[in-house]
Amino acid sequence: MTTSSLVQRIANLQDYQRYEDLHWSGTFAEYLELVRRNPRVARTAYERLYDMVLSHGTEEYVDNKKKIRRYRFFQDEAHGGADAIYGLDIPLMRLVNVLKAAAMRYGTEKRIILLHGPVGSSKSTIARLLKRGLEEYSRSEDGALYTYEWALPPDLRHLTAGQEVFPSPMHEEPLKLIPPEWRDKAIDELGLTSDGFRPWVRGQLNPACRFIFKELMQRYKGDWSKCVEHVRVRRMLISEEDRVGIGTFQPKDEKNQDSTELTGDINYRRIAEYGSDTDPRAFNFDGEFNVANRGIIEFVEILKLDVAFLYDLLGATQEQKVKPKKFAQTDIDEVIIGHTNEAEYERLLENKFMEALRDRTVKIDIPYITKLAEEIKIYSKDYNREKVRGRFIAPHTLEMAAMWSVLSRLEEPKNQQLSTLQKLKLYDGKTLPGYTQDSVKELRKEAEREGMAGISPRYVQDKIANCLVSDRGQSSINPFMVMNELESGLRSHSLITNEDQRKRYSELLAVVKQEYEDIVKNEVQRAISADEEAISRLCSNYIDNVKAYTQREKVKNPYTGQDEEPDERLMRSIETKIDIPDNRKDDFRREIMHYIGALAIEGKQFDYRTNERLYKALELKLFEDQKDSIKLTSLVSQVVDKEAQEKIDVVKQRLIRNYGYDEISATDVLTYVASIFARGEMKSE
Repeated sequence: MTTSSLVQRIANLQDYQRYEDLHWSGTFAEYLELVRRNPRVARTAYERLYDMVLSHGTEEYVDNKKKIRRYRFFQDEAHGGADAIYGLDIPLMRLVNVLKAAAMRYGTEKRIILLHGPVGSSKSTIARLLKRGLEEYSRSEDGALYTYEWALPPDLRHLTAGQEVFPSPMHEEPLKLIPPEWRDKAIDELGLTSDGFRPWVRGQLNPACRFIFKELMQRYKGDWSKCVEHVRVRRMLISEEDRVGIGTFQPKDEKNQDSTELTGDINYRRIAEYGSDTDPRAFNFDGEFNVANRGIIEFVEILKLDVAFLYDLLGATQEQKVKPKKFAQTDIDEVIIGHTNEAEYERLLENKFMEALRDRTVKIDIPYITKLAEEIKIYSKDYNREKVRGRFIAPHTLEMAAMWSVLSRLEEPKNQQLSTLQKLKLYDGKTLPGYTQDSVKELRKEAEREGMAGISPRYVQDKIANCLVSDRGQSSINPFMVMNELESGLRSHSLITNEDQRKRYSELLAVVKQEYEDIVKNEVQRAISADEEAISRLCSNYIDNVKAYTQREKVKNPYTGQDEEPDERLMRSIETKIDIPDNRKDDFRREIMHYIGALAIEGKQFDYRTNERLYKALELKLFEDQKDSIKLTSLVSQVVDKEAQEKIDVVKQRLIRNYGYDEISATDVLTYVASIFARGEMKSE
């Protein structure tokens, strides 16, 4: 195959029609026709950003009686969830509501959106998502936007230092070429309104384009139509890399940074061409505010800004103007978003000189996740079978790490009888006797700063990574390895400022270890008692006795054929497994019979699996009957006879098949639980 044919094969992958669409250009009149057909191409930056978020769709769900809207944009489905935001639907609702209010020009378009929260709470990820989303939206048909450039004949190129084409340096909306004094009337006259949307175009042209416009108007004796014949409108593609429509400002050393990074600077080479440093053509409109026009500007660690930058920021928010050196104030149209951590915000509140900034800020708290299932998603995204090769992550490893990090963020319940772990389970949607959805709402209300402190996901990710690259020779990592790594790292954790905090985190790890012990004991119990036929026979026997008991009848003994009293000992041996007290046994038995009767009325067959409490009781009873025959404790003594080994292997295969273990982790769990049996610590659940 020749070199040219290889090049052609690659060239065949190109979509030429899409390239033409994305690089459309035309006359000002053609652009007016575009706007007439679809006025939304002339949206403001806030309108476009809000529409971009909505374009990905929404879904609603109810959490503790509160209707919550989830914006699918923040799930980052287009990139496989690489930057997906989990567990922050309520803060994201607040953010989108701010965008909506700004899009409708209710006042928040004149504010800085400040994402505030602890380190690692995904503030910068949200900003990154918005920037990238805007880039991709500008390449779609719905998100198309346009700017303009001056295309001058040879006799007019002295206006642009010989350039044939002079682009608008701030990528402005072409409708700004219509003078402000009759712009609104022109929009009405052309009928540039559709479905209640009317373009809102404010302000003057940037200084460089204003200079060219004025010169042309003088040449054509005020004939605006001849002036705009030199305008060529083209599709604008927002791009952070090309510095079009997206700006990012990051504080640096005071000696190496000044306000021209925001507003542009004089091009001293061109002063000789134009004769003055006040000629707008001798100015580089390449500050972050300039390049972000029509899009979004992100201020990284915004509250670390030097006071010298504060005045530019205040003008950009309230007046939506920036002041380039030696030029009049210049209109901008962009979303200003910044983020900061807790310590910097506290300093802002104490600084009386920063009141003007606080007054122009809409603060949106971005806390840590306080829902276990959502926290697990963060770690599952990075540590899964597709990404982690050569190492097996045992079941519950990520869950236990996530449980500890969430516990560290929860405030102690005011109710002394409720533990922090129980509170975590309630937040995660589990049910506890005596607690309703209203109770959970009250718990959240009483903890106003919950999620604003605690362990960062980054710390947990670092420790999981340490375990994965450990050279200790294990082919798998388990919860104890990760928990030990988490605990040892507390001694050198840079964000733990006092010994009490370190002690609390260690105590929470002990809570998590106990919870893990309960989980694996339960799994081994279920694996041992996973004989469905045996459970079914036990259930049938129990139901026959309960039916006879509630109807004051006798039960026929299948072996002797004699009618006997219901087997009270059998029934109680099952009921006590789920803590049914003796004085409530009649209520429970009637509840079971009513449940069976209700199913019969609906024409449905009773299945013990549909009644969770009964199913659990039957499993625990069967486990108690079978555990001695399996001789699991022989694993600890390492003296296992052939018959016991066969039974243990059956249990191991159930752990692998039903609970996601591999051969090594299943053996480890069985050995661990056997050691608990050997210590006599096995408690009935």
